[in-house]
Amino acid sequence: MKAFQVRAPHEFSLAQVETPVAAPGEVVVGVAYAGICGSDMHIIHGQNAFVRFPRVTGHEFAGVVQEVGEGVETLSVGDRVCVDPVISCGTCYPCRIGRSNVCTHLQVIGVHRDGGFSERVSVPAENAHKLPEGMPLSHAALVEPYSIALNVLDRMQPQPGDSVLVYGAGVIGLTIVQMARALGLTDITVTDVIDTRLQTARALGATCTINGQAQDVESVMKEQTGGEGVPLIVDAACIPALMPQIVRLASPAGRIGLLGFNAAPSDLVQLEMIKKELTLVGSRLNNRKFPRVIELMATGKLNAQDLISHRVAFDDMPEAIDLIESHPEQTRKVLVELMHVAG
Repeated sequence: MKAFQVRAPHEFSLAQVETPVAAPGEVVVGVAYAGICGSDMHIIHGQNAFVRFPRVTGHEFAGVVQEVGEGVETLSVGDRVCVDPVISCGTCYPCRIGRSNVCTHLQVIGVHRDGGFSERVSVPAENAHKLPEGMPLSHAALVEPYSIALNVLDRMQPQPGDSVLVYGAGVIGLTIVQMARALGLTDITVTDVIDTRLQTARALGATCTINGQAQDVESVMKEQTGGEGVPLIVDAACIPALMPQIVRLASPAGRIGLLGFNAAPSDLVQLEMIKKELTLVGSRLNNRKFPRVIELMATGKLNAQDLISHRVAFDDMPEAIDLIESHPEQTRKVLVELMHVAG
């Protein structure tokens, strides 16, 4: 079968690989749509320490069950599903306390094992979530990035009336805007340095946008909050150098959510953290958020269509990757169509 394979850093192409069969407890999914993520780019460039090459990437995907393995009773051939890429052991300490997304023996589909940029992929049946009638598979392929947004916001425990400041208006920043809206938050500010991204953030529900190159973020936010500070701040730009500013802008009892795998150290002023009794949380992947995201999509509280900027054929995937890297300001979520299915 055809798959997009990264053979080694900077060496990638469409290739013929062995067609998977359903192992016991697993199902084979015929992939209809898959989203290209920034972390896929990291794998391509050898910037993900967890990957072993060669690897078929892709962790955002949806499709139709083609084969059911022994012992699987929850799914049938023909079921429309999206796939949670997080595979956990269920027995280690994080799993025992309900934090399976940081399982000691964590595997991620598309990172530790072959993923969704292939015509078919075998996945654990418990990771394949049946879709409500009428949900387009193209939208279902984006449940995963929305689950990232829900995970970080859940970790920050938003309260009614909280304002939110999001650093970065890339795809994850935009999903956080939409998810914050879906959770009932109405005061949402986004800062970035690309005006087209900020325009999109406004269209998706941001109430205020700040171009960090043209405006002083601290001055704007201090005026906007009356000097009280921001209860919820998410660093979706993943820039360690932002930490001192983020801590200064956080309100007393504020919560700060961090995303990304930048290995550079951050300057953290302990006095400011303690004085305000701030909560600093990391957020990795998603902790069984797929059912909630699917429900929010099905009830119209999330609009995945507005997140999609391009749809490309599987054969055009290398060109799509070049577009994302050369002109990030022109793209939001780029979807690859692997199997033609309505939606």
